[in-house]
Amino acid sequence: MTPQAPSGLGSASLIGMGIGAVGSAIGTYQQSKSLKSQLRYQAAIAEINQRLAESSAQQAMQQGQQQVAATTMRYGAVKSGQRAAMAANGVDLGVGSAAEVQASTDILKDIDKNTIEANAIRSAFGYRTQGAGFANQALMDRTSAGSISPASSGFSTLLGSATKVAESWYTLDKIGALQGAKGGEALAGSNGFVGDINIAKGWV
Repeated sequence: MTPQAPSGLGSASLIGMGIGAVGSAIGTYQQSKSLKSQLRYQAAIAEINQRLAESSAQQAMQQGQQQVAATTMRYGAVKSGQRAAMAANGVDLGVGSAAEVQASTDILKDIDKNTIEANAIRSAFGYRTQGAGFANQALMDRTSAGSISPASSGFSTLLGSATKVAESWYTLDKIGALQGAKGGEALAGSNGFVGDINIAKGWV
């Protein structure tokens, strides 16, 4: 003879499982919602950092241009002084050492200009490399956030729990632990939770 559990304990067990299933689903929903919000926040911060990096790159290029202009003016003043001094001494500016002095001044000017421009480009490249990293991070975070559905996550958890509750109902019903109610009516006392589960699974 198959032992029978008290019907009240069987029903109470199912009710407890139903409440636990709902609680787990709500917890999963909240966790997914929190993670989605966190990823969106991280993406927003990364986008701000990317814009700041681009701004820094542009500032580096502008500073380089300003330094080039200042250098050009400085060497222009030097060359003008050289030419004035040589002309005052009656030196022919277009030939000999006078021409070489002026050419040397132009070469030094170009070297300084090229150095300044290279440093500006190198600095801007570093900032833009950082910006690209921030942009990629923002894209990944937004993609991850878009793939999260709190409602779907909660429903999946609820469905998994519902399967366990339904299996428990059949087991308890089989051993007569639900004799206090007729079939699925024993589950209806739990706000119809398990009854809805059976319908969802096509069992009733």
